[in-house]
Amino acid sequence: MSAVAGWGGWAVAGLGAGLLLAGLQILAGRRRAVARACHELRGPLGAVRLGLALGARTGELTPERLRAIDVELGRAALALEDLTAAGRRPPRLHRVEAVDVCALVADSVEAWRPAALRAGVPLHAAGEVRGGTVWGDQLRLAQALGNLLANAIEHGGGVVEVRVAARAGLVRVAVSDQGAGLPAPITELARRARRARGAHGHGLAVAAGVAEAHGGRLSAAPASVGARLVLELPAAAGS
Repeated sequence: MSAVAGWGGWAVAGLGAGLLLAGLQILAGRRRAVARACHELRGPLGAVRLGLALGARTGELTPERLRAIDVELGRAALALEDLTAAGRRPPRLHRVEAVDVCALVADSVEAWRPAALRAGVPLHAAGEVRGGTVWGDQLRLAQALGNLLANAIEHGGGVVEVRVAARAGLVRVAVSDQGAGLPAPITELARRARRARGAHGHGLAVAAGVAEAHGGRLSAAPASVGARLVLELPAAAGS
């Protein structure tokens, strides 16, 4: 009888330990979700605040800037949605439509120009292409691109350049800076960020997730100096 009781005690203890471990894992997942949401809210809301401040100071809240601000506010709404759906991978796509990548790049550069000016970093888009259209969620793609720009402005150096190229059925958006370069491969940085509680590295993880959700990828291309991150997406048929 005592042996049975002893076995039962161990079973209860094991069950309790399992429940505690599961609870800790859930709590850690929620903390990571909150960290990601804070990161994703901080970026677009900061860009909006600086964009409005610059517009008020210069008296130039142009249609282009207002459109860029609207995109960033949409990104902030996505962050709140992702917080309520913590752990979903890949990110949920809402409205899939034909997206003009060149126009999206122009809006994102306009949205992040005030932040670049504040940091003393020249930011510009280089050249235009035809056929730069993809099927995707415009806000999710803006989310990915905004994270790449924020990363280059904050951690890069020198000039930040965005260039779009379309060939062989792919549309590539390259974001280059002249900083110290990446400390590790993108896949490793994204893996670390997804397991960490802090905000460091979450931008690249989010951008990589958005690329994967669109059937594309985020990669690092060779650069003579700094980092050159490439968002690669399947081109829309006939574009």
